[in-house]
Amino acid sequence: MSEHFGTLSDGTAVHRWTLERAGTRVRVLSYGGIVQSVEVPDRDGRPANVVLGFADLDGYLAHPEPYLGALVGRYANRIAHARFQLDGLTYALEPNNAPNSLHGGSRGFDKRVWEVEPVEHGLRLSRVSAHGEEGFPGRLEVSATYTLDASGALCLAYEAVTDAPTTVNLTNHSYFNLGGPGSGGAGGHELRLAASRYTPVDADLIPTGELAPVADTRFDFRAPRKVDAGYDHNFVLDKGVTDTPAEVAELHDPASGRVLTVATTEPGLQLYTADHLGEPFTPGEGVALETQHFPDSPNRPEFPSTVLRPGGVYRSQTVYGFSAR
Repeated sequence: MSEHFGTLSDGTAVHRWTLERAGTRVRVLSYGGIVQSVEVPDRDGRPANVVLGFADLDGYLAHPEPYLGALVGRYANRIAHARFQLDGLTYALEPNNAPNSLHGGSRGFDKRVWEVEPVEHGLRLSRVSAHGEEGFPGRLEVSATYTLDASGALCLAYEAVTDAPTTVNLTNHSYFNLGGPGSGGAGGHELRLAASRYTPVDADLIPTGELAPVADTRFDFRAPRKVDAGYDHNFVLDKGVTDTPAEVAELHDPASGRVLTVATTEPGLQLYTADHLGEPFTPGEGVALETQHFPDSPNRPEFPSTVLRPGGVYRSQTVYGFSAR
């Protein structure tokens, strides 16, 4: 089911689609592929929205930087000095997070209107990213399929093909607050991550190249513990790259009983505690769990590769499961 959600300044219409199955209701926008809301029940069966979002299109247009619920690309996270080399050629990107490039540039996938078509239990979003868009090489045909499975889990499946060598790294940028609106911050949530290492960063949040052990540090979430402030880091998932989604994280809100599980094919997960989130939200009101390849991989040949070549297919899957206890 779709409805008109607003109109951009150039006259382009934006629509909102509603998906519902097994007690989960999800609203998705054609603008930015944004997951506007995810309503799931607590331990007493009371539903509430557990992701941060705006009530209208103007909210997203006025506050673009948090990337609330957005489909992020062509390259999620940061690329150092807004440039990378591929096959001996240097590609200059926009330093929209100076001196680095962040989340695909100031007009990345999160600020584009996607074509949307219904599929069984979900939606297929698609667009063509032209050669040179935001500085990235290759004409990229990309799709993202959002479905609800029989348990009410939200399944995100990305695919892309290119006509020239390029780099691709897509993610969803939802901020979760399992307590729902008005419950306060997500600092009381308990997190478990199947990650024995993480990528330390410099002052500009660019990985140093080290894969550091989490043991005896504040980055050790191998056993569940409360999430405090101060995280914007990539965790190296123990499972590595997989063909099918494997569970890597669990987020639990003791107050409501809601539980979020994250399964993915990706080798990394960015934990962001939203310490700089601004009005109308408050710092720490939500926590982002961004499944991904590692930041700055195009400049780090020792990291898992994000290169896509003609004839190949980029594939990535992430599943957000919901329950209560």
